[in-house]
Amino acid sequence: MNLQSSRRRQRRQSVAICLWLVAFATVPLRLMADGPVALTAPVAGSTIRPASTRYGFCSWLDRRSAYGQDAFPEPFLVDDSALEINEARLDWRHTQAKHQRSDVVTTEIEKGFGLLTLEVEVPFEYDTINNPTTHRNQILDGFDNVDLGARYPVYQFVSDHKFFDTTFGAALEVGIPTRSALSHDPEVVPKIFNDLKIGEHFTLQSIVGYSQLFGSDAAGGLATFEYGFVFGYTIPREQLPLPHVLQFIPVFELIGATALNKNDPGHNSLIGNAGVRVNLKTIGPVQPRLGLGYVFPIDSGGRADVHWGVITSLVFEY
Repeated sequence: MNLQSSRRRQRRQSVAICLWLVAFATVPLRLMADGPVALTAPVAGSTIRPASTRYGFCSWLDRRSAYGQDAFPEPFLVDDSALEINEARLDWRHTQAKHQRSDVVTTEIEKGFGLLTLEVEVPFEYDTINNPTTHRNQILDGFDNVDLGARYPVYQFVSDHKFFDTTFGAALEVGIPTRSALSHDPEVVPKIFNDLKIGEHFTLQSIVGYSQLFGSDAAGGLATFEYGFVFGYTIPREQLPLPHVLQFIPVFELIGATALNKNDPGHNSLIGNAGVRVNLKTIGPVQPRLGLGYVFPIDSGGRADVHWGVITSLVFEY
């Protein structure tokens, strides 16, 4: 009996050893199937590094950025620089100067592909010019240049608590002449822009560009430095519960142009706009955004172009 009991114990030990060997041999297979496995407990006091939010070319972009998240209001006079996925827009601008009244109706469509925004802008202008000698009015009307544009963010920085959020980008605009009384020369405008958000409410959009006209007429070859700034302060519905309003955004704009050549190099025209943008509740898949602004000159060059004006803007995001 003792001999048999000893043999049974040996067989059980042999089976146990085999099972341990099989289990040990399958560890590498489980590691390959399930990924890394922590075989040791973390060291006391150590911290786990969070996953990086950087991406894109040279990791210059940041997924935490408010760019493309409807954080920036649509400008009135200054070129838009934010990411727009699906947007249609209709603007009307009326301005008056010393001997001239001007009305411009502009339709615009913007479409986003990833971080790239493409846009098409078609303006129709109607000008009434009064001759101070004959006191007769001259009418100039027609489609101005059809503008094709593209923009893309290049670099983003977001602070740890998202208090400071800035995006730098590049844009290009090409004006195609319609050969009307107001449109003769092609135009190319490379630009750089910055969209800055500070805190929960304040935004600043800045854009500068170099405009070059091409043509054989008097304006052909004109080069202009263009710049614009859009200050916004977004007030959400929780702080200002107006009926059917999601956001109420006071906006102040500065838009300027400085001639670089031709007959008057250095001549500057600076115009301001004080307005408000109201983002309404969605109607089905569409969100209307209404805008109204008052246009006024800042410097002497601006006063030569505009004495006063109004602008209305209706934007549909879908």
